[in-house]
Amino acid sequence: MHSKQFFDEISKVAQSIDLKAIKALANELVALTERGGRLFLLGVGGSAANCSHAVNDFRKLCEIEAYTPVHNVSELTARTNDEGWDTVFSSWLRTSKAGSNDAILVFSVGGENAEKNVSANIVAGLKEAKQRGLKVFGVVARDGGYTKQVGDWVVVVPKDLDRYSLETVEMFYKDAKAAGYRIATRAVA
Repeated sequence: MHSKQFFDEISKVAQSIDLKAIKALANELVALTERGGRLFLLGVGGSAANCSHAVNDFRKLCEIEAYTPVHNVSELTARTNDEGWDTVFSSWLRTSKAGSNDAILVFSVGGENAEKNVSANIVAGLKEAKQRGLKVFGVVARDGGYTKQVGDWVVVVPKDLDRYSLETVEMFYKDAKAAGYRIATRAVA
């Protein structure tokens, strides 16, 4: 009985996602590769793990130059210790010399809200990204939080992402491929 309820809920969530937003995001990822841009992924908690997995998929499946600060635990914890948790992502983007050819992709379940001290580090990272001219993408839950407010293309999932373990990168990749795009930054033999 639990399995049926689980899959019924997943079906409802999937049907509620804006397919135009997914297609637009896939097109933006193609444009990112065409201009030689990099993709920076931000998330905390379970979404940090999703960022790590997504970097693998973007690099391996789509040949997009992608990075996340959670891959360098030493730097992440040193920045947190020395500069504070709230600025860990914004300072990482500065050090990465993120620029207008690049984009940021946020995975967030709780949404970001600096006033309520919810993922204030992502809010600061998004502000830094906008200041540097990066495109802002997101796959977020609930009301979309700050990412939805400032993002260029944001897919809002009306349920907690972690609960359903949506493989969003695979979804973008397959949609772009189905649309006839070859997502690569170098020639494939």
